Amino acid sequence: MAKAKKLTKGQNRRIKKNLSNKLKKDKQDVWQDSELGDQQEGVIVSRFGQHADVEDASGNIFRCNIRRTVSSLVCGDNVVWRQGKETVHSISGVIEAVHERHSELSRPDVYDGVKPIAANIDQIFIVSSVVPAFNADIIDRYLVATELTGIKPIIVLNKTDLLSDENLEEINQRLKILSDIGYEIIRASSKAESGIDEIKAKMTDKTSIFVGQSGVGKSTLVNTLMPNLDLLTKEVSEGSGLGQHTTTVARLYHFPTGGSLIDSPGIREFGLWHLSPEQVDAGFIEFQDYFGYCKFRDCKHLNDPGCALIAAVDEGHINPLRFASYQRILASLDDNKLTSRFN
Repeated sequence: MAKAKKLTKGQNRRIKKNLSNKLKKDKQDVWQDSELGDQQEGVIVSRFGQHADVEDASGNIFRCNIRRTVSSLVCGDNVVWRQGKETVHSISGVIEAVHERHSELSRPDVYDGVKPIAANIDQIFIVSSVVPAFNADIIDRYLVATELTGIKPIIVLNKTDLLSDENLEEINQRLKILSDIGYEIIRASSKAESGIDEIKAKMTDKTSIFVGQSGVGKSTLVNTLMPNLDLLTKEVSEGSGLGQHTTTVARLYHFPTGGSLIDSPGIREFGLWHLSPEQVDAGFIEFQDYFGYCKFRDCKHLNDPGCALIAAVDEGHINPLRFASYQRILASLDDNKLTSRFN
């Protein structure tokens, strides 16, 4: 008799996940129509596995089950839901449908493919800081992602009170490159209370999201903008020099003066390995006039003869630092074996 083949860790994980999902789905549809009220509009303020918090038109929040027919649900989604006549095990209703999104921010996930983070966003605040370390490449990665979504990016240099003579010149140089090609930049410090009013003014009557590495001070900025929230914050790890995660799920908050903010989980690297080279090309706005003019159609924009981008760099039309960042992103697509899974 043939020996049974041992399942891999991945196969065991998928089996457990499928079983768990089936059990959860069986519990989702415990509501009968007679136990539910009329359909009403709401917005998702947070998502927790098979449940989500829905805000109604009056600002009240209800934890709800999610119908099996709802395939994707994230913070910021506009939904149709029904409230139960009674609350059962802290569940107050059921989400039945999701309206079409006018925008969506996603990132790649090793197990789940391209995974939405938040929906219906008007602008993205890309937060960087002096600590744990200013990283222009990560800003460029976020800019590529935002350009592909069509959502307006605003770059925030946070913790400016920690600027020193050693890093000031380099950071100013990198930010000027981005400013010169049209990106808006705000310098802020929660400690010095600088730049906060400027950020508030930009957020009025819009839905915004803060993104950036862990430890750059996103939650501290949110606390400064909305002092009544008192979000959990942590300092940068002394051992690793990396930020520590404080926000675990995306959450939507409202400003009393109008406008909303989604506080998203921090990530240490915003991967773009699910993108094609052509999508990366589209994310560098100042390169657009030069694509299509290379000598060879399959130009890789590395050391290829007759490359229009390299010529533009030599002639001073494209900054060499941005071009180097672009090449590193392209190289990362080839280095990561998962790229083919998404393309």
